[in-house]
Amino acid sequence: MSEREILSSAIQSILDNDKEKALAVAQKAIDSGSDLLNVLNEGFSEGIRQVGDLFERGEKFLPELIEAAMIMEKVTAALNEEIIKEMPDGIAKKGTMIIATVEGDVHDIGKGIVISMIKTQGIDVIDMGRDVGIEAIIDKALEYDADIIGTSALLTSTIEGMKKLEEELRRRGLRDRFRTIVGGAPVTQKFAEKIGADAYAEDAAEAVVKVLELLESSTG
Repeated sequence: MSEREILSSAIQSILDNDKEKALAVAQKAIDSGSDLLNVLNEGFSEGIRQVGDLFERGEKFLPELIEAAMIMEKVTAALNEEIIKEMPDGIAKKGTMIIATVEGDVHDIGKGIVISMIKTQGIDVIDMGRDVGIEAIIDKALEYDADIIGTSALLTSTIEGMKKLEEELRRRGLRDRFRTIVGGAPVTQKFAEKIGADAYAEDAAEAVVKVLELLESSTG
């Protein structure tokens, strides 16, 4: 199976909510020596993006969206394990990042690939999962002495959590202690600026660039 066929099969497995097929495609990607980050980004993540689009258009429903996200989580875990094995030893640690999907939002769409790509840069990433409250996020950032807090959202109704996070950081006198980055389908650069976030990323590749810039600016 060529890498192009692997990408196509990866997309389709997510669209079909077929966990067995998705895991089989992931294993074929591993066995064939494919670029696993590319398989995640251009294959499985593209599939989950298409599921999200179908959901927004009313062509898929919330249970299907959640099931696709759960399949994506399992696939990402399997590929992440191999990606970490392939990373060269001795990469200097550049910082620590907390990442979570905001409260009320049960998706993990896109977050897995973001985590995978950021980890390759020598950054420790603590994934708090889905539907996480702002107090828990701040407490975790303090616990790990994090440099960056990243939040994501899929639903327009939940992005208010990002604004509340910024407000709570300011209220607790912690706003200057952490850099913040936001992303997700309904999030925009304009929204990020409005709430006072330090950065916005449209996709996983941009998230890596922005996170590295935030770390550089915080130490520079």
